[in-house]
Amino acid sequence: MEITSHCVVALTWTLKDTLGEELDRLDEPVEFLVGGKDLLAKIEEALQGHEPGARLDLHLEPEDAFGDYDEQKVFLEPRDLFPAEVEEGMTYEGLPPGATSADAPKDLMYTVTEVYPEHVVLDGNHPLAGIALRLHLKVEAVREATEEETGAGTVGTGFFRIG
Repeated sequence: MEITSHCVVALTWTLKDTLGEELDRLDEPVEFLVGGKDLLAKIEEALQGHEPGARLDLHLEPEDAFGDYDEQKVFLEPRDLFPAEVEEGMTYEGLPPGATSADAPKDLMYTVTEVYPEHVVLDGNHPLAGIALRLHLKVEAVREATEEETGAGTVGTGFFRIG
């Protein structure tokens, strides 16, 4: 079956930055809905018309991937709003109750990037924001999407989820 909008593709891949450092690897196929919210537009565009067994090498600039890094999405919050075991790399959906950054978007996923005695640095940028990516992917399988998947706009895979 050829890849078109509203089908499900099973992909494996290796994701690297432009210096060749491996950022992610999928050795077991993962399913994504084409024409939904699961994949970035440039990936969907490149997949069109391909069949199982196809291998593609893509170069994605930040604007085609996770956007440019935005310093306006970095916030300092008082240390006492967080549990004692807070550490770098932890993520929070939205800001903690009692947050002092009134202008911070409430719907972002924030990553703790630094922990100080008096405050915690929260970064609302996607971890790959501002990074050009190299994606080597292989189409493992293609199938028709179910009505439920098409209606939901996803098969539930979140790595490249757009919104």
